[in-house]
Amino acid sequence: MTSLTYRDAGVDIETGDALVDAIKPLARATDRAGTMGSLGGFGALFDLKAAGYTDPVLVSSTDGVGTKLRLAIDSDMHDAVGIDLVAMCVNDLVVQGAEPLFFLDYFATGKLQLEQARAVVAGIAEGCRQAGCALVGGETAEMPGMYAKDDYDLAGFSVGAAERDGLLPKPDVGAGDVVLGLAASGVHSNGFSLVRRILAATNQGVATPAPFATGDQAGQTIGQALLAPTRIYVKSVLAAHRAGLVKAAAHITGGGLPGNLPRVLPKGTVAVLDAQAWTLPPVFAWLASAGNVVPEEMLRVFNCGIGMCVVVKPEDVEAATALLAQHGETVFNLGHIEAGAEGAAAEVRIDNLTPRWPAA
Repeated sequence: MTSLTYRDAGVDIETGDALVDAIKPLARATDRAGTMGSLGGFGALFDLKAAGYTDPVLVSSTDGVGTKLRLAIDSDMHDAVGIDLVAMCVNDLVVQGAEPLFFLDYFATGKLQLEQARAVVAGIAEGCRQAGCALVGGETAEMPGMYAKDDYDLAGFSVGAAERDGLLPKPDVGAGDVVLGLAASGVHSNGFSLVRRILAATNQGVATPAPFATGDQAGQTIGQALLAPTRIYVKSVLAAHRAGLVKAAAHITGGGLPGNLPRVLPKGTVAVLDAQAWTLPPVFAWLASAGNVVPEEMLRVFNCGIGMCVVVKPEDVEAATALLAQHGETVFNLGHIEAGAEGAAAEVRIDNLTPRWPAA
């Protein structure tokens, strides 16, 4: 029998080593106060005292990108999903009042392709830059027989910190508070199994001109338009929080507004929102029409144009809106909090949700 090697079995150690060398500069570019050591060790160190914390509470999050990866692979566009990966984790940290400190990734593939993997990690590094956190390590797994040659999967892990008295939501969230919505950059990273089902049902491919593309997206293909990366809200929400303007915040992911906003509201409250208060992006109107998806299902699956909610006092609406806008956010006044049945689970009620809403 001919002597076999790991490369014969489908794993190329040299390519893995080359990838580590290629991404070291990307990781170094994300260094921040508190980072210790360098990429390539058995573990990553982080100094909370050097990061400026006095009485910190650690907050952690892990997530993936879901079947949006299928569109990235089919389109051969891999940098944006790295930003998505970071966004899905760090946006979950900031709604708890935490500053993301560092990030690690897991990249698994059937056959390690240097340029493809480097593009993914470059996106991850860009996401970390946007969030102000350090890319301190990760794992690359070449797994022939588990994944097809061109396929890969991603997972992300982030740790943040908040001063003990700065955690969100605050205990006094209640009736009279106002809900502000921050515009999404697109579909973000949820609901892509339904997106892909609609594309298949309408015979739309990733290279087809996007029928919903307008403005900055005009002329893009469906793949390019749908792969717009998830918006990272860390710096804007942290700025508003540190200014004392935020009582609660919710990252609008799978489950949409009805499934995520109640997670940061106390029992016995109802968030009353107006569906006409924000602009529904064309991509969602197209998905609703092309897939014959009813408004209630749209709101349950997609962010529908609102990627983050911030709860503020009524007297702080103007200041919060101005500060968030100063940090680049498009802000909508979505509604307010009312008292509900005593002891009942928090819920969301969306008014003016007519059958015409998705096409508005």
